[in-house]
Amino acid sequence: MPNLAVLNVNGVGYSVHIPISTYEALPPMGNRVKILTHLVVREDDHLLYGFATEPERDLFRLLILHVSGVGPKVACAVLSGMPVGMFRAAVAEGNVVALSRINGVGKKTSERIILELKDKLGIAAAWQASAATAAVHGPEQRFNDAVLGLVTLGYRQPEAIKAVREAVKTLGEDGDSEALLRAALRKLV
Repeated sequence: MPNLAVLNVNGVGYSVHIPISTYEALPPMGNRVKILTHLVVREDDHLLYGFATEPERDLFRLLILHVSGVGPKVACAVLSGMPVGMFRAAVAEGNVVALSRINGVGKKTSERIILELKDKLGIAAAWQASAATAAVHGPEQRFNDAVLGLVTLGYRQPEAIKAVREAVKTLGEDGDSEALLRAALRKLV
């Protein structure tokens, strides 16, 4: 399993622990690459962890800082075993079985992850999960995106849905999710 990369930074080689998702995003050897890192300092070692995207690094940090018993190795295993969006959906839905399928994550760890992260990921993750499960397209997708935008801005889900419905009546089929969001915000202000 390719979980280590050596990055040449101005002639100095850095060993960086990476999840599979980051490995798959690496360009061919010798090309320039941007890796987002997190340094873990232990009394006997300094370990550098690298990620291709901000959501991956954010999830890694969330896991190691907020879930007891989950260290950098398990956090990398989670990122290697499941995309960030699917992980968020599994936590929002309380899907212990999906998380338990990740190599190195058992049932107890899955339950602890769900318990300790459900509030941190919040309603926005639950809304994204339900929208992804429904696999909506076109007008429904624009509606869901606008509602998710309002929820992310701090509005409660029922008032967000009501405002977006009113915006749909005003705009009709015209406009994308951003236009719907702007129109809904005007109705809420």
